[in-house]
Amino acid sequence: MRLDLSGKTALVTGSTQGIGEAIAAGLAEAGATVAVNGRSAAKVQATIDRLDGTFLPAPGDLTTAEGTAEVVDALPAVDILVNNLGIFGAQDPLSITDDDWRRYFEVNVLSAVRLTRAYLPGMIAAGWGRVQYIASDSAVVVPAEMIHYGMSKTALLSVSRGFAKATKATGVTVNSVIAGPTHTGGVEDFVYSLVDKDLPWEEAQREFMRLHRPQSLLGRLIEPGEIANMVVYLASPQASATTGGALRVDGGYVDSILP
Repeated sequence: MRLDLSGKTALVTGSTQGIGEAIAAGLAEAGATVAVNGRSAAKVQATIDRLDGTFLPAPGDLTTAEGTAEVVDALPAVDILVNNLGIFGAQDPLSITDDDWRRYFEVNVLSAVRLTRAYLPGMIAAGWGRVQYIASDSAVVVPAEMIHYGMSKTALLSVSRGFAKATKATGVTVNSVIAGPTHTGGVEDFVYSLVDKDLPWEEAQREFMRLHRPQSLLGRLIEPGEIANMVVYLASPQASATTGGALRVDGGYVDSILP
């Protein structure tokens, strides 16, 4: 199967590192022109400089309506929108403030809704488009230490399914990708916040999975490129009959046949 995205333009939000950067690289490898997004123009350019492919800078703070407008003004139309931007962190469930709840909703959910509203009409008019939301196993198996994060990722599943219905019979597909525990720099910090900081990384990773993610059938953290593989497929013409779905790249973490 050859996934060819030549002639397509993609925007990947939060793509200067981690899963977002891997997705940008994967889409470019398949032939797409990929807009890299982050709040810092310098960081966006540094990411583009270290990747191979055709890229466009799309700096802007998507957590605000003003920042979103800046990105859309610079990039009025896209064929593929990957809503990857997100934040996470552990907090005591009884001390999460109202402001923290709002922040997680604003960053993880509303930023994606704004961009979907901005780009979906153009996709529908063109008769082709792909919208994706990077969700998480935490949307289904909500961790006690990250209720606020789980809430935001569960909301993305609803957003994705709803917008898929809004694109019925248009040639546009909308899906979410449920990413399991993934190896990124931020996750390394998170792992070491929960296990012995003196352990070498490979031991720390195994200990984290054993103690805090024992449901995983993979038994290791997922690499960002493995998430990107699913995203690239869903962005391709070969995935034309897949829409309204929540597709799992979770290493078997979620103990369910569906979603």
